[in-house]
Amino acid sequence: MPRYIYEDWVTEEGLIKIEGWARNGLSDEQIAHNIGIRRETLYAWKKQHPNIANALKKGKEVVDLMVENALFKRAMGYEYEEVTMERTWNEASECWDMVPTKVVHKKQAADPTSMIFWLKNRKPEEWRDKQNIEHSGEVAQRNVQEVKIEIEQKFDDAETAELARQLYRRTKA
Repeated sequence: MPRYIYEDWVTEEGLIKIEGWARNGLSDEQIAHNIGIRRETLYAWKKQHPNIANALKKGKEVVDLMVENALFKRAMGYEYEEVTMERTWNEASECWDMVPTKVVHKKQAADPTSMIFWLKNRKPEEWRDKQNIEHSGEVAQRNVQEVKIEIEQKFDDAETAELARQLYRRTKA
């Protein structure tokens, strides 16, 4: 494999290639492979040569925005037209042409999974799975016998008291 030096890639042509690869969604590892270097070398070049870092950043920003827009569109739902094309013989030009035969207006419903993903990333304090809830006051630990007595005292009818006794027996078993 030929040995490449950064000068080959800081030219206008080289930077355009790097930016294009980033815009096409290639990872840094894949871009390094295309250049003919190791990923670690590309990381070193990014630190030492701002034009290489900027080309990668610029290319990734474009594709990131496209993905963001697609995610937002999917989360909110959208409308589109589906066009069915059929091949028909054109007598005037004596060739086959593709002509629209049916146009259907469709609606893509909002996607709850996309909504959740969007909200968890945009508003993590409100939407993340793990919530930090603080409790003020004390938590008393009581044994089953204390709970049984309290239930019997609160419910004076015989049926409810019997249910409480049965519940107590089941917890003892």
